Amino acid sequence: MKRQLAEQRGRQGEARAAAWLRLKGWSILDKRVKTPVGEVDIVARRGRLVAFVEVKWRARKEDLDFAIDEYRLRRVAAAAESVAHLYARNGEDLRIDVILLAPKTFPRHITNVWQP
Repeated sequence: MKRQLAEQRGRQGEARAAAWLRLKGWSILDKRVKTPVGEVDIVARRGRLVAFVEVKWRARKEDLDFAIDEYRLRRVAAAAESVAHLYARNGEDLRIDVILLAPKTFPRHITNVWQP
């Protein structure tokens, strides 16, 4: 039951992040892209930039600072690399972003978080 609730909250967080990105001028290309090496929560495009976005939801704002780590970013980056050819056109820039969410807070969008 606890796992199902976490899954439901995660999906709600991803929907909220996608809506926020749309308000900021992004087009959502895909959600929950699963690969053998990891998952990308949202793939979005704005102009000539494609972002592979990891979304983290926490029940408390204070916990957001610890929601993402190098291990998780490495998995997102590996997943993005394995599917980038499906979303990026020739010459477009690619990056890994993170959106952190908690109740009663604006989304925190951290851009270009992964530099291999």
